[in-house]
This record gives sequence, structure tokens and C-alpha cells, in this order.
Amino acid sequence: MDLYSGYISRLIEELSALPGIGNKSAQRLAFYLVNQPKEKVKKLSDSIMEARDKVRYCSCCCTLTDQEICPICANEKRDHHTIMVVENPRDLAAYEKTGKFEGVYHVLHGAISPMLGIGPGDIRLKELMQRLQTEEVTEVIIATNSSLEGETTAMYISKLIKPTGIKVTRIASGVPVGGDLEYIDEITLLRALEGRTEL
Repeated sequence: MDLYSGYISRLIEELSALPGIGNKSAQRLAFYLVNQPKEKVKKLSDSIMEARDKVRYCSCCCTLTDQEICPICANEKRDHHTIMVVENPRDLAAYEKTGKFEGVYHVLHGAISPMLGIGPGDIRLKELMQRLQTEEVTEVIIATNSSLEGETTAMYISKLIKPTGIKVTRIASGVPVGGDLEYIDEITLLRALEGRTEL
């Protein structure tokens, strides 16, 4: 049974197709948008269309940007000899929020997952290897997720890069801040133990 008119139902359907938006959130957003002034809704729709039309991949690191080269790659104060490899732009943003990493990034836009049919050719590995041939890189930090796909991707990248002589490191993983040890799985505890540091 259709509770709302066709237009509202269609709007709810489109909004609920967005990642992380369930049916209730989509309803809330739809009613919010319908009750806003036309100018505000037009401004939102224009910004969505402009972003869709103008945003592209950085020609250097493959993150999303509206320039040829993103602000991080264009920043001469960054350490261009150290590249951190991440799975997606959200991971890049998370590391940037720490304010501690001074190198540059490479965004893969995914991870190797044979189960999902995603192979090395489906992510931005070729671009990474081209960067390593043209730039003077001394270290590649692999910061993929600690999932099976992330680990597979990390091992694959490591095997590709090691013969070049470039140092390859992996981010540590372990017990999260505020985590109770009794609720943490064995693999995470083992990683925390292996990645321990001297106090």
C-alpha cells in the first residue's frame, strides 16, 4: 500500500538508495526537503549536480577533487617521499584529521576481494606503481582495513613493491582506545601484542 503520493514515495525511494540511509531516515529527509523553501532545495540540488559534474580523480593520488591535482599533492610542504596507501577517500580524511601524517596519499578506491570478483586490475594499483617509478619514494605505508580484503590487498601491494627496494610498512592494529580486553577477538589481541611499543 502506498502511504504517500507518488512524488513523495519516489523521493523516499531515491533517498533510501543512498548508503547508510534506511527507510525511516529517508522518510525524515523527504519530509524535511518538501517543507523547505524552494530556494534552499534548489541550492542543495545544484550543489549535488555541480559536485557530480566537476569532481574527478586527482591525477596524482586518485582521491576526489575538483582540481587537476588535489590540495594535499599540490602542497610542497608535504613529504612526497612517503606515500600512505588507503582504500577510499574517507580513510584519507580520517588520517588527515589526526594532523600527524605529513606525507602524501594514494587512494585505491577499493580492496582486492576474489569473493566479490574484485581483482588487482579493478583498483588503482597500476597508478600507484607508475607513481613509484616516476617519483622518488622512500617508504610506502599500507593503511588498508584490517578485514580479509584489506589484508589481502596489503600482502599483494607488499609483494609488488618489495622488489623495487622501497621500504614497505603496514599500520599497526590492535586494541582500540577504551576497548575492554574481554570483548576483543583473538586476532586483534594478537596484533596488539605483536605491535607493542616500549614505554
